[in-house]
Amino acid sequence: MNETLIIGLAGILAAAAPLLFAVIGETFTERAGVINLSVNGTILLTAMAGFAVAIATGSTILGLLAGAIIGALIALIIAFSSITLKQSQVAVGFVLTLLCRDLAYFLGNPIMGLSGPTVPHLPIPGLQEIPILGPIFFKHDLLVYSSYLLVIVAYLYFFKTRPGLMLRGIGERPAAAFVRGANVNRLRYLYTILGGALVGLAGPMYSLSVKAGWKGTVSGLDGIGWIALSITIFGAWNPARAAFGAYLFAFLQWLGLALQPSLPNIPSQVLQVAPFPLMILTLMLVNVGNSEWMEQLLSSLPEQQRKLLLKILRVLRSSPPAALGVPFERE
Repeated sequence: MNETLIIGLAGILAAAAPLLFAVIGETFTERAGVINLSVNGTILLTAMAGFAVAIATGSTILGLLAGAIIGALIALIIAFSSITLKQSQVAVGFVLTLLCRDLAYFLGNPIMGLSGPTVPHLPIPGLQEIPILGPIFFKHDLLVYSSYLLVIVAYLYFFKTRPGLMLRGIGERPAAAFVRGANVNRLRYLYTILGGALVGLAGPMYSLSVKAGWKGTVSGLDGIGWIALSITIFGAWNPARAAFGAYLFAFLQWLGLALQPSLPNIPSQVLQVAPFPLMILTLMLVNVGNSEWMEQLLSSLPEQQRKLLLKILRVLRSSPPAALGVPFERE
């Protein structure tokens, strides 16, 4: 296989790692019935704060820990306002994402452009020598390896364990879960904070690894949180499918860079932003299958084409947890 292609595929896995943490974190939160719209601001604030802590202490571990703690605290505000105070999850989350974004830019001014510690690469002996697969999967840092593990553990937890079944229950039918002994609001607090901590890790994963440093408004991180929210929907609240969405987005970003030399007449900015509208288009396809006008359109097509499109739409189709965004009150 072409060495450039191998390097590109390895880069896709590395670039998708922080996005995976954010998406899986939001999946935990929304599976529990809570919407955390502060993801974009959380990633920006924790990227800045994690980098600042790493500079101050010389430790990337403490930088990552700071990001997780800040993400958990922001999620705690979401949980308290929506679960205890019964306020709008959408409104509170949107205000928080704007607040965190502005705080990141304001508080990050003193460290803008500074160099700091980065997470070291840790190729796995033996596995890195495997032809093709070794350089692609096993010549990364611990953060990338952790993203592999996170997807597997999250999938098994959701669908193969009793606590995972209870988690899905409090997001789908909280009253039934309560009858079976679940403390719905306590579990929603727990999973919202856990999800926030995972989202919080995504920020310093960028500033200490993928996009080392903090460059303020030109860091290229503003908007990543909205993509994470979109991929959560695209992934149908399933860790495996969400991982596919994260890798797809990273692939589209890499493809834009790879195609730039071959398309000199197209401005580089067009190819750089192309993954964003493409993800929006994909998200539209996820939800369009249930619409009446789509059914009418499909009925006018030849049978073979109609069956093919129906299969595609059936694969893409997803339904949110039934109690997503709905406060639970014990009767």
